[in-house]
Amino acid sequence: MNLFVIVSAAVFLLISVAYLPLLNDLYWSTLKSLTPPAGIVADLLVTNGTIFTSDSSLPFADSMAIRNGRILKVGSFATLKGFIGDGTMEVNLEGKIVVPGLIDSHVHLISGGLQMAQVGLRGVSQKDEFCKMVKDAVQNAKEGSWILGGGWNNDFWGGELPSASWIDEISPRNPVWLIRMDGHMALANSLALKIAGVISLTEDPVGGTIMRMPSGEPTGLLIDAAMELVTPWVKEISVDERREALFRASKYALTRGVTTVIDLGRYFPGTTDELSWKDFQDVYLYADSSKKMMIRTCLFFPITTWSRLLDLKLQKGSVLSEWLYLGGVKAFIDGSLGSNSALFYEEYIDTPNNYGLEVMDPEKLSNFTMAADKSGLQVAIHAIGDKANDMILDMYESVAAANGDRDRRFRIEHAQHLAPGSANRFGQLHIVASVQPDHLLDDADSVAKKLGSERAVKESYLFQSLLNGNALLALGSDWPVCFRKSLHIYNVFTYSQTLLRLFSLQVADINPLHSIRTAVKRIPPKWDHAWIPSERISFTDALIAQTISAARAAFLDHHLGSLSPGKLADFVILSTNSWDEFSKDVSASVLATYVGGKQLYP
Repeated sequence: MNLFVIVSAAVFLLISVAYLPLLNDLYWSTLKSLTPPAGIVADLLVTNGTIFTSDSSLPFADSMAIRNGRILKVGSFATLKGFIGDGTMEVNLEGKIVVPGLIDSHVHLISGGLQMAQVGLRGVSQKDEFCKMVKDAVQNAKEGSWILGGGWNNDFWGGELPSASWIDEISPRNPVWLIRMDGHMALANSLALKIAGVISLTEDPVGGTIMRMPSGEPTGLLIDAAMELVTPWVKEISVDERREALFRASKYALTRGVTTVIDLGRYFPGTTDELSWKDFQDVYLYADSSKKMMIRTCLFFPITTWSRLLDLKLQKGSVLSEWLYLGGVKAFIDGSLGSNSALFYEEYIDTPNNYGLEVMDPEKLSNFTMAADKSGLQVAIHAIGDKANDMILDMYESVAAANGDRDRRFRIEHAQHLAPGSANRFGQLHIVASVQPDHLLDDADSVAKKLGSERAVKESYLFQSLLNGNALLALGSDWPVCFRKSLHIYNVFTYSQTLLRLFSLQVADINPLHSIRTAVKRIPPKWDHAWIPSERISFTDALIAQTISAARAAFLDHHLGSLSPGKLADFVILSTNSWDEFSKDVSASVLATYVGGKQLYP
């Protein structure tokens, strides 16, 4: 036994000596990883906080070093203090929470910037109040000028749809154009209809409806593509006004912790496809070249212009600068729930024999998608109704099979109502679900009236079901198409170059923290319980969907979305010191927003 012990010890000693150089290298390489490279000095060192990174390899840290707008390292202060040198600015968080710069996956940024000084009908709950607000606007306007606004919701006053007869007497010499909260229906007074030439003999355009009285005369309400009959008659806004709108919207986004947006532009059913391109050329390129960009923006363009985008990407690449990115192409298949134009398998209960609208010919949409995808472009398609979502899922599956396997990250924007089994198909087909949680705050009160209680509960806003099916979930706001009830600020929804001043409000601000809270809580205003509680998602999943998953959903994850070494240093300091309380209540405000390591708010 003693001989065995001696031999074993000798063998162990020989092995130890043989591997000593390797162990020595391992020791020093480990030490090196904990020690900053000699000579590198951080521009900014953020310390003494709780930093959530959205990086699974190191979810939390207490300090972060930044140089030249990018993250050097995250970790403990002890491992980062070597980066301190002459010129290093230190920010002591004093226990505050830091999260990655928040990404809004679906906005219309210039439209949002134009909304701030406009008439809004958000929250109006009576016909008399509706009419009074229009009357006040007319009295303060020049004769002949357009009265523009929106945000009305007929459900708030019992469901009766407004008509031109409500406002004709108070606006005899001013054309009026008021967009519903969801942006898919608008009210024109008789003067506006006359100017636009909309009469009883005017036929419904493809993808739109002119609401009519029994006599055939228009009531003043126009749905989806029919809105374009009026919008060309509204005065176009100037380039300078659009540029100012971008700056105004960007400043506002920073106050909410938004450092990156996916801008779906001004392309909507029935509009010209030049609007997004004009904004790109006149506004975004100007702002970028003038070094006036304040938030990072990824632009999507009309699917009808896919070849134009392809040429631009081949010439310039996808990354035009650290501020401006070229995304993919956008299309629509249906309308909205609020205007009863979202496309469903079963009819609307409140409008029998109505199943919604196909706002674009499915064959044309399929051909455009096939061509765009074959060229390597990302495709995003608006789908709200259950049938609309299935149509796009089927189409995406067919296109992927025809064009071959690759990392394409097809997107469905909204994915609001899904038939049984459809949520699982997102994960199976690797489809991004780009959803807007705050939309559910208003729909919770009306969807059962439109679809029936059983359909509403089974298929509405299935966030957890999408995650269970391994879908990539990205959160956004759809600002300014929607705006939260408790915030009496009024928003724009643009339908054409001539409609840039027109507004439509719904349930959500550009407010990622509120979107996260909605996804986690699902408690509508005036409710004391969650709507479809089984579809609530965890706080961590929601925060990830507003950061790294949102970045992945737009091919931006190499640069953005997490506080990882090498990535752009976009982060937000929040008002709370307790991660546990924050994750439970999701109640915090933005204290500071940093973009590229520089504090841009306040």
